[in-house]
Amino acid sequence: MIAWEQLDGGTRAKVAAILRQHPDFARWQARARTPDHDLAAFLESSTWPDDIRHDTRFYTRGVDAPTPTLAGFPDMERRLDWHYLDHDDPKPATGESRSSGSLDRQLATLVSIVGDAKAAVELRAYAIPWLIHLVGDAHQPLHTVSRYGPDGESDRGGNNQVVVNTFFYARPTSMSLHRYWDDLPGPPWLRGSRLEAAVSSLLSRHASPPTAKVPEQWIEESQSIARTQAYPPEIGDAVPTISAEFHARALAIAERRVTEAGYRLAEVLQRLLRDEIQSGDAVQH
Repeated sequence: MIAWEQLDGGTRAKVAAILRQHPDFARWQARARTPDHDLAAFLESSTWPDDIRHDTRFYTRGVDAPTPTLAGFPDMERRLDWHYLDHDDPKPATGESRSSGSLDRQLATLVSIVGDAKAAVELRAYAIPWLIHLVGDAHQPLHTVSRYGPDGESDRGGNNQVVVNTFFYARPTSMSLHRYWDDLPGPPWLRGSRLEAAVSSLLSRHASPPTAKVPEQWIEESQSIARTQAYPPEIGDAVPTISAEFHARALAIAERRVTEAGYRLAEVLQRLLRDEIQSGDAVQH
């Protein structure tokens, strides 16, 4: 929604025309709480890469048998490794570091596809939801860094780090640190007037960030935050409890980062589609 608010009319129309070719366009309209079909597609497509985790039409490589490829999709893989870059600090002795996940590489690929006026519209319609989603993921600190223990095991971006959270629920609740950070900007079901109010509040408090067109820069910012501010202090072997001070700081960071992601997404889309819009190219239906 933040990105949509920043887009000029030509870019909105171009993105909307491409998204109409997505196989799940009708599903998005059925779930949206707005009569604006273009806005509905843009908003609902933003969570689509997470939604398909629980969609039986799709499969997880290495876990499930491949499912039949449906019309309009390049394949039905959930592509879970696109969402993160599991990167740790270099080892002091060797300077080596370990990494998995392909968030950085996929962002570069998606930018190339969305910006290619000659690419098949079905491919661009598939790429735009992923681009929207991964720009957000790149701004979430724990999608870019993991901690590794003495045994060499990764905490999977905080997914394996349990914390006690007293701020989202009526009673103390154990949850992963990764989920805590994912939930900070707002729940994925936020729609309608509540979404509009949240966006208005964020835009009133956070100005457009300095231009950072290169996804690597967004990721480096998130990695810096993750290494210095994403993990609560541990006391002995106890499960860390999210303190009021930590929560206030984390919430401020998460709200700033999601707003920066919105501004930057709009900037990227307008840059990628500018020449195409100015030349008057139409999306082929």
